[in-house]
Amino acid sequence: MDRADVGALVRSAVDGDAAAWKALVEGLSPLVWSVVRAHRLSDADGHEVYQTVWFRFAQHLGRIREPDKVGSWLASTARNECLKTLRSLSRLTVTDDPQLLDRVSEESTPEQSLLDAEEAAAQSERIRRLWQEFEKLGDRCRQLLRVLISSPPPSYQEVSAALGIAVGSIGPLRQRCLRRLRARLDARGTT
Repeated sequence: MDRADVGALVRSAVDGDAAAWKALVEGLSPLVWSVVRAHRLSDADGHEVYQTVWFRFAQHLGRIREPDKVGSWLASTARNECLKTLRSLSRLTVTDDPQLLDRVSEESTPEQSLLDAEEAAAQSERIRRLWQEFEKLGDRCRQLLRVLISSPPPSYQEVSAALGIAVGSIGPLRQRCLRRLRARLDARGTT
């Protein structure tokens, strides 16, 4: 399913649209099942996890902040429920086989890859918005903040000499500039 379509369906489901809820379940069930199957649960445990994931989704439907990323939410919830089920089952399984006890997967699971990719995309978008708002600050703020974030960080004496700002004014000016940037980001809903 397309992320924009998913977001629209989630918003409609929040408003009580049963058809939107049905479309979400039908469209995203393969994702939930892929996570469940990846954890190799028994059929009974897999169905239990599947039902629990959708129950949790229904409980949290109105509180989901990013409706277009509900696939990540479902994958993460399914993974957590699978791990919870596996932990409860592992308490009942007695083994002395060191290969079973030491087995750790080196590969990332499909849902973790999806979560990582979405988080990287979201981080890139936050950084892009930050720099857009940064460029809208006044020249003095942009100059000061650019100098202060350089590596290695300069001393206040070096900043003073480079920008012609009194040493005692650098800290307060820096705070005002950062407050302006924060206010711009807050107004845009980026923080």
